[in-house]
Parts: sequence; structure tokens; C-alpha cells
Amino acid sequence: QLQLVESGGGLVQPGGSLRLSCAASGFTLENNDIGWFRQAPGKEREGVSCTHRISASLHSTNYADSVKGRFTISRDNAKNTVYLQMNSLKLEDTAVYYCAAVPLGRRFCTLIESDYNYWGQGTQVTVSS
Repeated sequence: QLQLVESGGGLVQPGGSLRLSCAASGFTLENNDIGWFRQAPGKEREGVSCTHRISASLHSTNYADSVKGRFTISRDNAKNTVYLQMNSLKLEDTAVYYCAAVPLGRRFCTLIESDYNYWGQGTQVTVSS
């Protein structure tokens, strides 16, 4: 059974940091583009970051303008896990964060929701003072 499970969410003060994890079971993340998305209350889901495997040792990444310089996506293939390191968190980063996967097929990953096949259940991130 193919499954993605997010973890690492929680409550953090503005300026703080969190690291989200996306663990896969039933398939190998390395053979997929992985995206992180988020949905704030009353808003549509939006793409945050993604990673695309170019070779065994080279990956490309993409970030939404709103998180560039603050968020970093990375992979640990041995753990079949993708991470999203979030620093300098702002109130507007509050949302449910989802990871998603799609088998490699494009030259780069996208932040387009409809491009992804598999989704996790999400983890809540709340930034509040």
C-alpha cells in the first residue's frame, strides 16, 4: 500500500523553526518528484517547495516566493524521507502542510497541485505568539 505520512508540525512562535518530515511506505521516494503544499483556513492549497531527482547525487529544488530563503527541502534516501526545514516562521505560515509525490516524468518538479498523484494526510503548523 502506497502511503505518505507527514510529521513534525506543531505550535511555534514567530521567528521560530520547525522541521517537517514526509515518510513513504510502499514505494521509493527517490524515484518521485516530491512536493510540499499547504492550506491555510479559508484559502486554497498552495505549493511551497518541491524536489526533483536529476541523478543519484543531484537534485533540483523549487520554492514559492513567499518561503524563499526561509524554507529548505531535502531528502534522506536511506530513510525514504523528505524534509522541509522551516526557519524564521511567520504568522502567515500557519496552515496544514501536505507532502505529495509523483513518479519521475518531467524535467523538473512543479508547485502545481494537480501534477501530483499521492498525498499524505497533512500536519498542522501554527505560528502564534
